[in-house]
Amino acid sequence: MRTRQKERGTPGPAEPWNEIVPGLWMGGHHFTPPGGELELAVVGAEFDLVVSLFTRPGHGPAPGVEHIVREVPDAPLAPGQLLAVQEAAELTAAAVRRGRRTLVRCHSGYNRSGLMVAQALVGLGFESGEAVRLVRERRSPWALNSPVFVDYLNTGLEVAVLLTGLNG
Repeated sequence: MRTRQKERGTPGPAEPWNEIVPGLWMGGHHFTPPGGELELAVVGAEFDLVVSLFTRPGHGPAPGVEHIVREVPDAPLAPGQLLAVQEAAELTAAAVRRGRRTLVRCHSGYNRSGLMVAQALVGLGFESGEAVRLVRERRSPWALNSPVFVDYLNTGLEVAVLLTGLNG
């Protein structure tokens, strides 16, 4: 399964992860600090829960840290993939409500993690437009640069599941 599209000139993130709202962090597997070289973003025990939409060996988290993996492509999603994102977003929102320090990550920490973090924010009471704005403001203006993922959020994942199922 292909899980990542080429970035098409998109600059890499400057931080390994960023806090979007208290307790909810968004990141990727690599970053490029200002004026620096590409670095690996390796998760240790900084978080209580790590949700990965893309994985790579050696990137953590540390043993004993809860790790949920739901690999999905950085491309239009099938109904089952949308349901996996929705389920993981519900788990993420519940963890944040319980005060658990939670990281959602994908390859660069832009699209897949942006979709899930924004959906978790919707579960925490934010409107979808405000969720997208927060993700872009707190992670990067390049976050959620996939118009399809923004459409999923604006439509609502429940409706998007039904609509994508009509095409199959």
